[in-house]
Amino acid sequence: MTKHPGLSICVPMTVPFFDVDALHIVWHGHYVKYLEIARCALLDKLGYNYDTMRAAGYAWPVVTMQLKYVRPAVFGQKILIDAHIREWESRLRIAYLITDADSGERLTQAETTQVAVLLETREMQFETPQDWQHIIRQVMQSET
Repeated sequence: MTKHPGLSICVPMTVPFFDVDALHIVWHGHYVKYLEIARCALLDKLGYNYDTMRAAGYAWPVVTMQLKYVRPAVFGQKILIDAHIREWESRLRIAYLITDADSGERLTQAETTQVAVLLETREMQFETPQDWQHIIRQVMQSET
C-alpha cells in the first residue's frame, strides 16, 4: 500500500533516563510505549483519537504487534518515531520506524494491528466503522 503523507507522522523524542537499564540502553519493553506515543499523535492528527473512537461506540484493542530490534537506542539519544497507516478498511494496521535523528540510522521497525470492537456487545467488527473510513478517504482525497 502506498504511504500517504496525511496518514503518516514523525514524532521526535529524546530517550529519557528512566527508560534505560544499567548500561544506558533502552529496555525492550519501552519500545511499546514509543509506538503508542506515535500512534496517539497520528490519531490526533487525523481527528479520530481514542476518545472519538469511544464516543462512536468502539474500542480498538491491539491484537498483534511485531517488533524488530536492529540497534539499541541509548540514554539521551534523539530519535524519530515514524508511523504510517498501511491498512484501514477491515482493521487498523500501522507500520513504525524508529531512527536516530542525527544519522537516520534504523534502530527498530514495528507494526501493530488493531480491530474495532463494538463496546455495547464486545463483538469484533469485520469492517472498520464508516466514520473512520470517511476520515481516511477525506485525507486521501485532500492529497490529490
